[in-house]
Amino acid sequence: MNAELRAVDGCAVVVVDDRLGEVLPAAAVPVLRTATAVHAGTGLSAAARSELGATDLPPLDDLRAAAAREPVVVVVGEPDAEEAALLRAAGAPLIAAPAPPGAELLDAVTVMDRLRSPGGCPWDAAQDHDTLRKYLVEETYELLDAIQQRDRAALREELGDVLLQVLFHARVAAEDATDPFGIDVVAAELVGKLVSRHPNVFAEDGALLDAESQHARWEELKQREKQRESIVDGVALGQPAAALAAKLVQRAQRAGIPADALPSGGSPGAELFGIAAAARIAGDDPEDQLRAVALDVADRIRSAEGRARDAGRDPQRLTADEWRSLLSDSPHPAGTRPEA
Repeated sequence: MNAELRAVDGCAVVVVDDRLGEVLPAAAVPVLRTATAVHAGTGLSAAARSELGATDLPPLDDLRAAAAREPVVVVVGEPDAEEAALLRAAGAPLIAAPAPPGAELLDAVTVMDRLRSPGGCPWDAAQDHDTLRKYLVEETYELLDAIQQRDRAALREELGDVLLQVLFHARVAAEDATDPFGIDVVAAELVGKLVSRHPNVFAEDGALLDAESQHARWEELKQREKQRESIVDGVALGQPAAALAAKLVQRAQRAGIPADALPSGGSPGAELFGIAAAARIAGDDPEDQLRAVALDVADRIRSAEGRARDAGRDPQRLTADEWRSLLSDSPHPAGTRPEA
């Protein structure tokens, strides 16, 4: 093979990304029209090959020799294929449509489908919505931990794990005998919701709102769409208690219910509700604040245990006074230091 052979003008390697269907890049149309020969390369689907009338690849030496004489186009599904590399080395351009944001999600859907389908993973195939519930909760809390720790690598990973739960549940839902729906329906309904609840963005005459007004508008539109009878309809009652109390207080505020009409004392539960309500009314998140204090307490206990071990003491055998001394030497979270 003559290493100095160069491809003539009009030669090209065209990439068809199967994630996007049988879609040709617009820039490929002129070269396909003027090409003397169009060959089907590695990874090109049978449907695309048929529609293009593409022929089999000749031997690579013959392909390069032909490209030096006349416009030759190779259409591939894999841009790193050997024939693509050969033509590109001879000067032929690579023509490919840029993948839109979210293209990798199509691969994720494909992988999930394969895992769930016959010949896939037996464990994945055996799951249902109920058995997957605990994993959704676990992955959500792991994501919250990554956010709390400001760990970017963990954030990427945990976002992926939460996304897996969405894909998994949608794939299970697609198999339902009476009410099947898949990931496309989930995504389409999300798009419809986002558009309908942001008329200030998507409507031609939408008024520009500040963040707080937009949030209130969102809740109004949500209640109208879902035809809710109560202001507390739609509140997730299974969420952590402090977060649940804050959400109920938020709904109550928007309905005009005065704070003094809400529980504030009389039992430990009512007192806790009152504390959560007061925090929410002040604009704070009681769940986040309680979590921050709890994490600080955990850190102080670990620190006290470490100092005990350094002093040759077994933390499991410490007296109450020793615990008080060790913990008093650690920084106290705001609001937890005992009164002198």
